[in-house]
Amino acid sequence: MQSLQHFGLKDHFLLAMPHLEDPNFAGSLSYLCDHDEKGTMGVIVNRPLELTLDALFEQLELDGESSPHRDAPVYYGGPVHKDRGFILHRGSSAAWDSSIQVAEDIALTTSMDMLQALAQGQGPEQFLVCLGCAGWESGQLESELLENAWLTVEGRADILFEVPAEQRLSAAAGILGVDLNLMTREAGHS
Repeated sequence: MQSLQHFGLKDHFLLAMPHLEDPNFAGSLSYLCDHDEKGTMGVIVNRPLELTLDALFEQLELDGESSPHRDAPVYYGGPVHKDRGFILHRGSSAAWDSSIQVAEDIALTTSMDMLQALAQGQGPEQFLVCLGCAGWESGQLESELLENAWLTVEGRADILFEVPAEQRLSAAAGILGVDLNLMTREAGHS
């Protein structure tokens, strides 16, 4: 059997199958930002919290009074590092202190300079601010994929940044021609 280790899932969506009952991931759509021999890291992109950027700016003592982004939702990014911010955004990683380029037009930034820029109404036009991230140890995600816990498909910026949060999972499934609502909750192998 071909190993997924060589396949590389960076810049892919990870769609939770209907039978996945882990409360951290049930019904989730994750965007994978890194996948190598050390493991996999991503952020859940379809779970807005009851928290806006305005409240986050306030907690961090950033002056966001004039920011056009004040009403933007903050997302539950995953169960790892829940106290840290992960900002998925369009554009280059070059302008930010702690940032990685995930795809040609998508980067992930974890530095405060991005939040300061957003508070001042600057920074990228399209972004998702997530608290926490999702992580898998080396081989863990591959094992879960073999157990049919997930579907994968190449990531798309339009789904991340232009589709409403509650429609992102079905939009990603649509790339595969799959309707997750029609799938059984029973896991099976043929």
